[in-house]
Amino acid sequence: MGEKHPNRKKDKYNPYTLIISDGRYYLSFKDSRGDLQTIEIDEILYGLFNRFELEDISYLNKLSRHIEHSELTEASLNDRAFCKPESIEEKVSRNIEYELLHKAISKLPEIQRRRLLLYFFGEMTYEQISALEGCTKRAVKFSVDIAIEKLKKDFGIF
Repeated sequence: MGEKHPNRKKDKYNPYTLIISDGRYYLSFKDSRGDLQTIEIDEILYGLFNRFELEDISYLNKLSRHIEHSELTEASLNDRAFCKPESIEEKVSRNIEYELLHKAISKLPEIQRRRLLLYFFGEMTYEQISALEGCTKRAVKFSVDIAIEKLKKDFGIF
């Protein structure tokens, strides 16, 4: 059509393109069906869209130049200062323990496994589990306690 702003960096969420052709001003965008639509706008509206686009570009430039793009926050720096980073050996050991725990849980009877998972990982109370399963709170607690005892035996904690 006419003069676009080809060298202008745009935000990926900017849905329109400004065009000047034969002294007339146009706004181009894709509609909800993905069809390209171009409408004529007056000079004042063109100026407003243009200014908004320039301010948006300025903000994007400020972000890319002046704001640190890392996860260094006060909380993460404190964690680094006070918590020793986990070594590779510790990570491998922890992963092996998790794997053993998952295998031990999978060997539990279905009712015990389900109730244990709902209680510890689903963060449900005994009352909520009993209401879900239509049984007493005591039955749920007993199942969870038995499952814990079996896991302790599997890990040699007893």
